[in-house]
Amino acid sequence: MVDDDSLWARFKRSPCFPAAVIVLIISAGAGLFAGSYTYAFANPTPRQIPVAVVSTHRGEVPPRRFVAGMEKALNASLRLHHEPGYGRARWAAEEQRIFGILRTRGRGVELDLSSAAGASVAQVLASAGTKVGRAVGVPVVVRDLKPLQPGDPRGLAVFYISLASVIMGFLGAVQLSVNAAGLTPAGRIAFTLAYALLGGFVIAAIVDWGLGALDLPFAGSWAILALTIFTSGMVFSMFNVLFGRWALIPTWGLMVLLGNPSSGGAVSWPLLPSLLGTVGRWLPPGASVNAQHTAVYFGEHQHAFPFLVLAGWSLVSTVVFWIWRHRHPGGRPGGGDTIRVSA
Repeated sequence: MVDDDSLWARFKRSPCFPAAVIVLIISAGAGLFAGSYTYAFANPTPRQIPVAVVSTHRGEVPPRRFVAGMEKALNASLRLHHEPGYGRARWAAEEQRIFGILRTRGRGVELDLSSAAGASVAQVLASAGTKVGRAVGVPVVVRDLKPLQPGDPRGLAVFYISLASVIMGFLGAVQLSVNAAGLTPAGRIAFTLAYALLGGFVIAAIVDWGLGALDLPFAGSWAILALTIFTSGMVFSMFNVLFGRWALIPTWGLMVLLGNPSSGGAVSWPLLPSLLGTVGRWLPPGASVNAQHTAVYFGEHQHAFPFLVLAGWSLVSTVVFWIWRHRHPGGRPGGGDTIRVSA
């Protein structure tokens, strides 16, 4: 007679048990991966797009029927900011507080957009403005105040380099955990910083000097990429001392399943589901995209917030890793001096 308990006990002790767990995790992860990106990107819908409405020196404002038509075409998703002059509205556009400016132009309307602030939003506004103008009989002139760089016509290059820095950041930490487990905790942090600095430089050099896809403010972009890589690496290191060999699961969930779709890089925040648009700003991928995007296109209007987010995640992850460093192989007594040799 076969003892079921003994079979289960032997199965749990065998390599088949973690392998079976991995099969279930990968299967669930595949569905979540596809679902999170499809949910965020497949059908971007306007949600609360901030647009300035400017009064001219005569006190004129764009025709109400045109503004009402725009709100109807965009499903009442415009958030209108009334500005007393064009200069104030233009400053708000440079600050990325608005995505468009509406003002009277003769008998018609001028719609000024900023593709650099969000290419997908600019496309939505331009398309809606042209259709509404024809429908209500108001001539519309569309201008692009801040066009994208020629090597980045769809505005995705910033997202790609930020994505690369996030993924390579935690993959580097995974490799340190697997192939350099004997490093002391301080050594682990030091080598994470080393590959962050070198990796950030290589990404910036290839994209700018090699491919010419983006004309980067090199020192600033390098610093943002390096900080992103280091933050991502330390997030994995934090989960590594908290969850051991399963650390990649929460790292992947936070940085890839949730962080990248909500970053605003592929689809601008006003077109994302509202929860993703809000949460994304507080996660490392979103902060990296925000900081890099502003550095490239709005350098004189850089904000502290994305740097504070990256620094906060980096600091918290490093502190947690250091507090729990005794759970890291190199943090155990004699761990830094142990060399394992396979027979």
